[in-house]
Parts: sequence; C-alpha cells; structure tokens
Amino acid sequence: MSSGHDHSHARGKRIGYTIALNLGITIVQVIGGLLTGSLSLLSDAAHNFSDVIALIISGIAEKLSRKEYSFKQTFGYKRSEVIAAVINVCTIIVIAVNILLEAIDRIGEPAQIAGTTVMLLAGLSIVVNGISVLIVKGDADESMNMKSAYLHLFSDMLTSVAVLVGGAIMYYWNIFWIDSLISVAIALYLIYSSVSLLIETIKVLMQFTPDEVDLVTVKMKVEEIDGVNNMHHVHVWKLTDNDIRLEAHIDICQDMRLSEVGVILDAIKVLLANELGINHAVLEPEFE
Repeated sequence: MSSGHDHSHARGKRIGYTIALNLGITIVQVIGGLLTGSLSLLSDAAHNFSDVIALIISGIAEKLSRKEYSFKQTFGYKRSEVIAAVINVCTIIVIAVNILLEAIDRIGEPAQIAGTTVMLLAGLSIVVNGISVLIVKGDADESMNMKSAYLHLFSDMLTSVAVLVGGAIMYYWNIFWIDSLISVAIALYLIYSSVSLLIETIKVLMQFTPDEVDLVTVKMKVEEIDGVNNMHHVHVWKLTDNDIRLEAHIDICQDMRLSEVGVILDAIKVLLANELGINHAVLEPEFE
C-alpha cells in the first residue's frame, strides 16, 4: 500500500517540477514575442502554456483516479483521467485555431522581427521541453492521461525546433514572412495530432469496443472451452486506457451444478485475461 502511495507522490512531484519549468519558459517567451513581434514565438508560448494547463489537469485527474470506490461512486474516479485528456485536447485545438487565423491574417503584411532573440528563446524552450519530456516519459506508458501530457511536451519541443529554424532564416536572409508560415504549420500540426487523440478518448467515453480487441476472436476462443455452447450479448469497453472490461451471457452445454459452472466461468476469465488482455469480466451463465 505504501509503495503505491509513494509512487503516486513521486509522480505528483515530477508533474510539479514540469509545471514550474514550462510556466517559466512561457512567461519568458510571451515577453520575447511581444518585444520582437514574432507570432511563431507567441505561438510556441501559447503551446507551452497549454502544456502547463494540461499538466495541472493531468495532475488533478491522476490524484482523483486513485481515490477509493464508494457506494456513490462504484467505479471511483477512474474516468477522470480520460476526461482530463479530452479537456487537454480541446484546449490545444482552440489555441491552434486562434494561431492559424492570426498567422493567415499576417502573411500578407509580415513584420520585421529580431531573429536573434527568436533563436535564443526557441533554443531555451527546446532545452526546457526536453527536460520536461524526460521527467514524464516514465509515466507516459501507464495512462492515457499522462500520455496526453507527454505528447503535449514532445510536440512542443518539435515546435520550438521549427521556431528556431525560422529565427535563423529571418536572421540570415531577412525572410520575415517565414514567421507566419511556421505559425500556420505549427497550428495545423497541433490540430492534426489533437484530433486523433480526441477521437481515441471519445471512443473510451462512448464505451466503444477497444481497437485491440477482436470480438470474433474472443467469441471463438471462449466457445472452444469445454462446457460452453455459445457466447452472446457481449459488451466490451474500456473503463480507462489500461482497464478493459467485458460482460456476456454464456450458454452452458448441459444442466449442471453451480460449482461445475463456476469452474467453466473461471476458465473463461483466465483465457480472457491471459490471451486477450481483458482484465475484468462479468459472465452470466445460462442453460437453453
């Protein structure tokens, strides 16, 4: 019990460090963007700020997801991490659309921008986001929530690389319209990556069958077990990204004692868990 609590506390501290780093670079980039007039730098700052919001939401959701079940919340707050991922994605889409509209508006009238400052602040952002990525990388495989935060930070690091390249082009060749062009590219990339994650999280909330579960294979393997006539009324969904659940009716081949039925149901649950990755099953036995 204490090891789980310690792990949660350590994850919370890592999120806290990452929030502080990204908040600091966001403030610096906003000041630099306003002083230089660089839209790509302000776009990168907006993305960094969305990382801060995402990390705060992820931290709250991660803490809620560990709360105990109750009679009022029989699943606890497990879905809070999925909801957090949806909020994070929707936030970044709104920011990206605003960046896109502003960049398109400025393409025809590019402003003169100090490329040296842009390169300096973009380079600083790359370092900060690189450190942030390393801090949360270990937690990204454990939940959709932390994965969304990790993708936020990793994509922001790539965005800063693009801004750095744009700053170099403005500094050496005085091609100032590249700032708006890079902002458009950043916005389109953010929208593209966010929509795919939004679809993934909505599938979980709508309780769609997980992509990694083939119901035809599930049904076939269960019906190969001795004593099973057929499997029907099957529902498979994700409670969270790592918690796949199933409920189904199992038609038993012959009338038998409850203890014998229990042996068959146990065999089905072992099959579902070990071979098909379904870690919780509610099975209703039937005869004829």
